[in-house]
Amino acid sequence: MWWSSRARRVTDMPKQFAGLVGWLGVSFAAAAVGAFASANAGSFYQQLTRPAWAPPGWLFGPVWSTLYLMMGIAAWLVWRDRGFRRAGVALGLFLVQLAANALWTWLFFVWRLGALAFGEIALLWVLIACTIVAFWRIRPIAGALLLPYLAWVTFATGLSFAIWQRNPQLLG
Repeated sequence: MWWSSRARRVTDMPKQFAGLVGWLGVSFAAAAVGAFASANAGSFYQQLTRPAWAPPGWLFGPVWSTLYLMMGIAAWLVWRDRGFRRAGVALGLFLVQLAANALWTWLFFVWRLGALAFGEIALLWVLIACTIVAFWRIRPIAGALLLPYLAWVTFATGLSFAIWQRNPQLLG
């Protein structure tokens, strides 16, 4: 009956809202781990010899905030559609790529390991691509929400390599 389906959706709203808040919380927790590592990144970024196409430091915060918002929504859509049990591989990939994302900031800005940071961001790119495919199979819009993230990390991979190559004394 149409009313029982609608009633069930209405009673699920608190659960769905809690799920959205939870997935956004997980995404922004990873952002916070990265932000903690990049607390002094601005001054370090200014010291680096960067290619002419490198964006200004102030751009990273707004871009990453938008991307983390989109990541959280994408994960929520997958969870909402299938739950963790039936989308465990896709959501597990999502969590692994989030951890890899947070790790890059530590490798590059805190530990200043340019080669390792470059290798790790290349791995992050692969993890994001796999997550997109897994999400797309469950909910295409969820996969599509991660495409700007993949585009940004593609750009960041090139930037990471270029900066590492130009700054062996600082990113040895």
